[in-house]
Amino acid sequence: FGTPLAGTIFALEVLTIGRIDHDALFPCFAAAILADITCTAWGIHHTKYHIAALNVSGSGFFLLLIKVIAAGICFGLAAWLFSVTSHGIKKYSNRFIKIRWLIPFIGGGIIIALTYILGTKDYLGLGVINPEGISIVSSFNSGGAGYFSWFWKLVFTAVTLGMGFKGGEVTPLFFIGATLGNTIAVLSGAPVDLMAGVGFIAVFAGATNTPIACTIMGVELFGGGNVLFYAAACFMAYYFSGRTGIYQSQRLNHRKAKYF
Repeated sequence: FGTPLAGTIFALEVLTIGRIDHDALFPCFAAAILADITCTAWGIHHTKYHIAALNVSGSGFFLLLIKVIAAGICFGLAAWLFSVTSHGIKKYSNRFIKIRWLIPFIGGGIIIALTYILGTKDYLGLGVINPEGISIVSSFNSGGAGYFSWFWKLVFTAVTLGMGFKGGEVTPLFFIGATLGNTIAVLSGAPVDLMAGVGFIAVFAGATNTPIACTIMGVELFGGGNVLFYAAACFMAYYFSGRTGIYQSQRLNHRKAKYF
């Protein structure tokens, strides 16, 4: 994604919830920098996102911060819902469908049926750019997502991954976060591009339990002017995403907080 510093911290933070092994700091940093240089050398370009400069201060700034914190809770709950749904679908499909090749067959049928029922292909594929429909990029603009776009992307992705189709869950989580942020912005009166941006990183932070890495990713993707909002959303999403995550091999060093 063109975020080598975030990639460095992510590699350290994702292994164990609540612990970072600094012994691996330089190897992870070197790998991330070399990977980014290699991509750039091959002419690979990453999608550019833009959040307009904010002109708020005093009580306006405080009110916006409260909205972002509240949104962070929603982002964390969305991350939790994605994790438990995808893991649950995998668990019960394996339990009740004894013929293994039928699992992806039925899963594919569900996706096809949902596509025809909804009458749109917006929730197929990664969804980064879609000139004719809803995408991550469109979510940064007013009217760029529907109220339930985040939910349908969550359902499509959870069914796909839970029923045997292996692929990336990272970019779909960005889609879920950005579209949910768009919806929250419309309902709360907050800037659409800011909420889409914090949703982009915060849902991923909650789903992977990596709030520090995702805060840094926000700085690398959108600039550092709104880092306080990035941190607030990512930290709240982390706490409200429960004890689960998308990576079942992730270890737990200690509980996130007393009630989580």
